[in-house]
Amino acid sequence: MNPALVYARDLRVSFVSPERTVDVVRGVDVDLQAGETLCLLGESGSGKSVMLRALMGLNPAATTRLSGTLQVAGRDALADGGRALRAMRGGTVSMIFQEPMTALDPVFTVGDQIAETIVRHEGVNWKTARARALSLIERVQVPSARRRMQAYPHELSGGLRQRMMIAMALSCRPKLLLADEPTTALDASVQIQILTLLRELQAEMGMGVIFVTHDLEVAAEIADRVMVMYAGRMVERGLVDDIMDEPLHPYTQGLMAATVLPGSAGARLETIPGAPPRPERPPPGCAFSPRCSRVVPACSLEVPAFARGATHDARCIRIDERAPRAR
Repeated sequence: MNPALVYARDLRVSFVSPERTVDVVRGVDVDLQAGETLCLLGESGSGKSVMLRALMGLNPAATTRLSGTLQVAGRDALADGGRALRAMRGGTVSMIFQEPMTALDPVFTVGDQIAETIVRHEGVNWKTARARALSLIERVQVPSARRRMQAYPHELSGGLRQRMMIAMALSCRPKLLLADEPTTALDASVQIQILTLLRELQAEMGMGVIFVTHDLEVAAEIADRVMVMYAGRMVERGLVDDIMDEPLHPYTQGLMAATVLPGSAGARLETIPGAPPRPERPPPGCAFSPRCSRVVPACSLEVPAFARGATHDARCIRIDERAPRAR
């Protein structure tokens, strides 16, 4: 097997202040191959976006502490106090943000912003960069590409802005693409178009993709493997079909039970009781235990290790017991 594009062991992200240190990502392991899509799945506050920004070197350097092992494209990404990671930004690693309206600069045309990215990272002249920007805009299927590259972000629809963000992210041919809920603000038909486009571009360029979402249907559509996160920790990991067919962790089961399915109008909506813990005050043992319907006293004694189910792993001491299947 080829060396992993992303290799992480016990990766931790902490935010540091004079008063305290808050652990936001707690001991995550990642193995991502080129051409593969890993989906980070979980609700808001689980540490997904913080982890993604850490891989891009975007968390504030003065107040963020990274520890553990992290290698990207065979390089130690944590070397030199994180400077090695920041040096990969834009070239080796690129990112699509959730809301392009705030990620794009409102005072420059989208074409100029894409061209500037190419000039900055590849050192070509402005004419060459503009020509490549136009080619990229055409590749991400923006209609009337030459005219639209002269537009400012506010002059484009949400779907077109996201296509421009994808063009910018791919402008320097990255090996690793990070996508932070890029379809959340889009309507269903545009979501499908963007997901289809990302799959096509990944196959064409051979990129590894780490895709953050809280939407199970999106994960099922785009992922090869899924990592479910809760309160900063991995709680379940495996191939997407295995997790969707037989979720092992009570949290994953709760997410699936709470998913609104076509034809379920009028049915009772399942919910997970309670709320996620605050990162500065995690409960002892399993962080999900205060909300879990299957909790036993042992759940609060220590953080459970991963246990092996029939097809994949989950961080639960009751993994071998029969649990109600998610609908």
